[in-house]
Amino acid sequence: MPKRPSLAESVRAGRRATRVSVAAAAGFYPAAYLLDQPVTAVYALFTPIAFGVLSPVPGSGRRRAVTVLRALPPAAVLTAAGTALAVQTWSAVVGMLLVGFVLMFGSVCGPRLAGTVPGLQLFYILACFPPFAPETLPQRLTGVAVGGAALVLCEVAVLPDPPDPSYGDRIADTLDLAARAARSLIRTEGPEPGLAGRLRAAGRGLRFSQQPAGARPTGAGRTDRALAQAGSATRRLVDQLAALAEMHCTPSATDTASRNLLHGTAAACAETAGALRRSRPAVGPELIEEMIAQFLAARDGDPGGRGSRPHQVLVRQSTVLTTAVSAVTVRTAVALALDGRRPVYGLPREQFWYARMPAVRLFTIRLTGNLTRRSVVFQNALRSACGLALARLVAGSLDLSHGFWVLLTVLTLGRTTAGATWSAVRAAVMGTLAGALAAGLLLIGAGQATDVYAYLLVPMMLIAFAVGPLEGPAWAQGLFTLVVSTAFAQIAPVTWRLAEMRVVDVLTGSAVGLLCGVLAWPFGARAETRRSMAALLRSAAPVVRATTATVTGDGPAGRGDAARRAVRLTLHRLRIAESSYAQYRTEPASPAREPEADYLAALNFGSRVLVGAYWLPRTDPALELPPAALHWARLISEEAETAIVRAADFPPGGIHVRLTPPPSLPSEVPPRVRSLLTDIEVWLDALAADLRTSTNTGTGTGTPVVTRAP
Repeated sequence: MPKRPSLAESVRAGRRATRVSVAAAAGFYPAAYLLDQPVTAVYALFTPIAFGVLSPVPGSGRRRAVTVLRALPPAAVLTAAGTALAVQTWSAVVGMLLVGFVLMFGSVCGPRLAGTVPGLQLFYILACFPPFAPETLPQRLTGVAVGGAALVLCEVAVLPDPPDPSYGDRIADTLDLAARAARSLIRTEGPEPGLAGRLRAAGRGLRFSQQPAGARPTGAGRTDRALAQAGSATRRLVDQLAALAEMHCTPSATDTASRNLLHGTAAACAETAGALRRSRPAVGPELIEEMIAQFLAARDGDPGGRGSRPHQVLVRQSTVLTTAVSAVTVRTAVALALDGRRPVYGLPREQFWYARMPAVRLFTIRLTGNLTRRSVVFQNALRSACGLALARLVAGSLDLSHGFWVLLTVLTLGRTTAGATWSAVRAAVMGTLAGALAAGLLLIGAGQATDVYAYLLVPMMLIAFAVGPLEGPAWAQGLFTLVVSTAFAQIAPVTWRLAEMRVVDVLTGSAVGLLCGVLAWPFGARAETRRSMAALLRSAAPVVRATTATVTGDGPAGRGDAARRAVRLTLHRLRIAESSYAQYRTEPASPAREPEADYLAALNFGSRVLVGAYWLPRTDPALELPPAALHWARLISEEAETAIVRAADFPPGGIHVRLTPPPSLPSEVPPRVRSLLTDIEVWLDALAADLRTSTNTGTGTGTPVVTRAP
């Protein structure tokens, strides 16, 4: 059973329907009845529908108004291009292919562009059909301007939706919780009950899947990249604090280094949260960096005859260090998001590679990175463009009346899987048949009485635009059939045959959409997600060994260049995997024979590998390790690399990771060596846990575990 819309969703849909209906009526009626400009009336009617219903722009009312205002010039350009290319069917088809691909592929650059793409495509679709009438271009552009201006005003003044909390606000709330948690971990009575659960829940709340579409920082610019990195680092921060809370031990009175660093972490989190709420950057991460340096000096200093520290203390200190490192990452990323001109001194340059790049370069990297057949963005763009071009060819070759309805059907019913497309088409055809029957009866009963249609248009738009988006394709297509029939009956004399044309066009568009859905990547992102996750794991495997070798000073001096190339490849594959997973989560579950792996854990694994590659060589310079320690470092990195390669195949029942514990070292070994080995151990243990989770499909054939050898 489909999920019923909530009261809040129904109220929001009603508000949107009211704004779109008022804007459409404000442009349509004066143009049709006062100015006697039917072409202007059509474009003034469809412009609010394009940006308000076909591609509802996300965000608050003011933000939507700004987005629509910025989209009007491209809409005018597409209208002019469609008007010029309507001279021949072949030119219109080629134009549709180029326009469809460029708009869909370009949507990867940001959520605002992605939200307006279907609406922008509609302007070319409307204009590229016969009759070829370039002399009507001024009327068409006037209709676009009038309809767009009316929608902008309505977004601001007519029942505006309250703004959703921004992603920055959500990060700030989570950082406040992290600050309280860090202070709680210092108390002698231990952390408060249930703290770990609240921290992990707050981290899950920062996932993009939990955010409204307009609040996700998925753009290619510096601000969005920095906010996305801040969110990822904040999730990692609260997970590390949760791990500390689950250790059920507080720093001893003699471990002042951990207490001081936790106190500094709490202060950094609180100050960063305040900066996000004020939208003004706070001081940089220099203070917390100084505290990390002091922590390293105190942790790795001479214990003064007190003997070597217990392994449990070393693990806790290493976890405290990783928490502080995450706080530095969050603080730096927030500073870049609020003030992109801020220089980044001393921090790993590769981690904030986008900080000093110009915007054009950042957008170019995003586009070229997805220009591969393995990218779901590229697949969707090519599928959509070919479907629209084929629909334009069919409509032009068959000389279908109101042929733009064919393309509109392909545009609105296309899905990323063949099964989902068939489901949408089946419902849409049933709805269109019902709507056409009702429209035919209305046209027969009212005849040429345009007053009847004028009175009915606004109520029909209100119902269609409120109910259609909530109830699915059947209601949407049926009610929209009534709307367009009522509108066109006021433009020119029509008969019940208009409803018949609508049915023929929708059936034609449905057939084209199904054909493209079957032939072009019919299974959506499921296969690509599995493939991209496997590629991510395979590229990360050598990074783990190279990072361990760099930290321990093992291997040739030229190893660093190869490690940097491996890091860049892993970062690229992480972005591709994130894009595939984002689409995978929007698709209906397929009746797979085997349960899918936990791909989100695989993404977390990739991020954790990169963080270790950025920070481990920096915080612990290479030392002259004893032979036993060097041998263990080689052994455990090989074990981790082997496990990662096996995990890339996602074997049934998961994988069993067995990591060798660090060796017993003589008492004269410097404390820095023990701390270094523990840092490596904690990092690889966390990676192994991510591997366990990512390959655990829950099949019951075996429970993948991570164990330490006795």
